[in-house]
Amino acid sequence: MSEQTTIERRSGRELVVTRTFDAPPRTVFEAWTTPELMKRWWAPKSIGVPLRSCEMDVRTGGSYRLEFGHDASESMAFVGKYLEVVPPSRLVWTNEEGEGGPVTTVTFQEMDGKTLLTVHELYPSKEALDAGHGAEEGMPEQFDQLDELLAILVASA
Repeated sequence: MSEQTTIERRSGRELVVTRTFDAPPRTVFEAWTTPELMKRWWAPKSIGVPLRSCEMDVRTGGSYRLEFGHDASESMAFVGKYLEVVPPSRLVWTNEEGEGGPVTTVTFQEMDGKTLLTVHELYPSKEALDAGHGAEEGMPEQFDQLDELLAILVASA
């Protein structure tokens, strides 16, 4: 399945990831904006570190906090703010867990009952993108897990 995920550096500061999912945009958007669903697919299983906490106030100006780890004493959090929320077609958020975090834009485009998902990350510099390089390596596995969840959601709809 992972061959469906394309990852491309469009410039020294931009990373673009695309994948088509066999589900309508509203269902894919729901999987990206509902904490209980996000916890089922966001963390690649192969890394062995679960998404233990997921707090999301999905609205323009809202915030999120994703905490990874087996327990609170050894966890790592990712935080940011939603800059734009347009259900079910667009999400834009900041990544504020350190310096040099990108602004992430995710679009959900309808294509004959399927969804073309595009993740665009814009980093403040080439150095910041290079420092963050590697996170995208888990995206094919994440998206395979999302595919599995979407099949369940579509079948039960």
